[in-house]
Parts: sequence; C-alpha cells; structure tokens
Amino acid sequence: MSVLEGANPAGAPPIGQQPGLVFVETSDKGKTVRVPTLRIGPANIVVRGGFYKTAVVQDEELIEGERVADPDLFLARMKEAGLKADVFTFTQPVFETEPKHRYYFEWDNFAVVRVTSFKEWWSQLSDAVQRAVKKSKKLGVEIRETELDDAFVEGIRLINNETPVRQGRSFWHYQQEFDTVKAEQSTYPDRNIFIGAYLQGQLIGFVRIVKVGKVAEIINILSMVQHYDKRPANALMAKAVEVCEREGLTQLVYCNYVYRDPTSSLTEFKRRNRFEQVNVPRYYIPLTLKGRLVLMLKLHHGVKALIPLSVLRRLAAARAWFLEHVVVPLKSDKAREARS
Repeated sequence: MSVLEGANPAGAPPIGQQPGLVFVETSDKGKTVRVPTLRIGPANIVVRGGFYKTAVVQDEELIEGERVADPDLFLARMKEAGLKADVFTFTQPVFETEPKHRYYFEWDNFAVVRVTSFKEWWSQLSDAVQRAVKKSKKLGVEIRETELDDAFVEGIRLINNETPVRQGRSFWHYQQEFDTVKAEQSTYPDRNIFIGAYLQGQLIGFVRIVKVGKVAEIINILSMVQHYDKRPANALMAKAVEVCEREGLTQLVYCNYVYRDPTSSLTEFKRRNRFEQVNVPRYYIPLTLKGRLVLMLKLHHGVKALIPLSVLRRLAAARAWFLEHVVVPLKSDKAREARS
C-alpha cells in the first residue's frame, strides 16, 4: 500500500472519538483503490486483498509512538465497527526486537544502518563503494538537501518517466502526472527530508526520508538509469547518513533487507552500504475461519511464497526479458507519439 494517503485519511475519526468505518481512496501498486478504513488510536487500519482479506496498519513504519499497544482492543474495535477481514497483521518497530504480545508471529526483516557518526559508517565501507561516492563528485554530481517545491516535483516526475521498467519489473510511477507526484511526496510534511543529486542543474536522483522519532525511514531512493555510471545512488546514501548524524537520528531504515532472493541486486546494494538485517516480530491474528485456514496452510504470504526460489529466478528472468524487449519499446513509442 502506498504512502500516498499519509497518517490520517480524510473522513477518519479523530483520535479519542468512537471509531467508525469509512471508505477512502488510496494507492495500491500504482492504482487508486477504494478501501474500508478504521481509525484506532494513532493507527489507520485498512483492508486489502482478494480471495482472503488482510487488515493492516497503514504506513505502520511511519507512525510515531506505539502502533498497536493493545491488540485485544484493536480486535474489539474492528469487530464493533464491522471491519470485514480474515487476518489482522502488524509488526513491532525496528527498535523492539523481542516479542511482546501473545499472538502468533513470524520474523520480519528490515535493512538498518545504526548511525553513530558518518566517519564510522564511512570507515566500514569497502574501497569500491568509497570510490563510487568520490567518482560521483568528480563527475560533477552535486548532492544537497532541498525543499519540495514545484521544480523538485517536476524533477522527480522526469526521473519517474525515464523508463517503464526498473529492476525487471513494471514501474508503477511511470508517466505519472505532476499533481499525482506532488501528492505522493507531500504526506508527512513536517517530518520529510529531501536530498537531491544534481548534474549541471538537472535533478538525476533523489532520496526522501521521513523522520519517525529517532528513526529515519527511506521512502524513496531513485536515480536516472542513463546516469548510473555517475553513481548518484551511492552519493545520495552517503548524504543520508550524514544528515542522520546531524539530526540525531540513530537508525536509517530502508524497507526489507531481503524480500525473497538474498542474492538480489537491491539486497546487495544495501549490504555494500553497510545496512544490516534486523529481525522483528510480525503478528498474524486470524479473524475468521478462512483466516485460520490461510494461516494453517501458510497461504498468508501468497502463492508466490510456495514456489521454489530457483523457479522464481527463472520466471523473474523471463519477465525481465519480456518487459525490456516488448513492453519498453511499445511504451517508448507511445510516449514519443504523445509528444509529437
């Protein structure tokens, strides 16, 4: 579920009032969907899924303070409001690694840099990564903090629209309109940090960080494929650690450390930039008979989780080939026709 909606969707009951079920529009994999939402304390509970429905804490990693202090209270409020879901899931923050609730859990993992000082982080980098950061500067890439003004939004839009495929997958943000990009980047305005990578005044990469207490959550890090040789991503990461030290942020978090394939290029990028894997409990609470069966049959991670990794790698390679050789040329031709 996208960060598009922020922490308090329009129409959600204010904290402290009796919670009621409302429907809001949110972004899921680049598509706008209408989902039931329930406000409980600091959390918005949203429902997603098809065959079985899962109640999740929206943008849970961005909630300041305890997300689900009393799961029993959440279950009672969801039942009272008539929220129709089969499983309720939530996780503890990255700094709470010991299980604290009695419900069934599995270990979830996050990529974390424990920030003490930029100097210490830098000293732990390999020579190759240090050279990449230095090369970026030598080739004229300027890294600086910036505001979310219209020029920066337009720069992000141009980066999004560079290619319809990234890392062998369709890129959801391709050909987004200016207003959509601005809306996505404008949530949590008082806690955002934006860092841009500029080449001759043009934005070629950016990082968006949201502060959550002493934790810095990387929401976006993206750069232009055509400027990969200038290593803007490495330079942006170095600046992010530097900013964390200045702001007194002790942990820099970049989503999961491993999704399914521990040898993926994304995991390797995190490893080279000194992210560590931190495991925290993720709870799964069945709400219906279907939910109990889903958990019993280990279907709560989707059918893909049951496919052997070797098969998944072959399927991913085939998908990447199809996207690069069929989808990209078609979408590029359509984009050129639209501009002409």
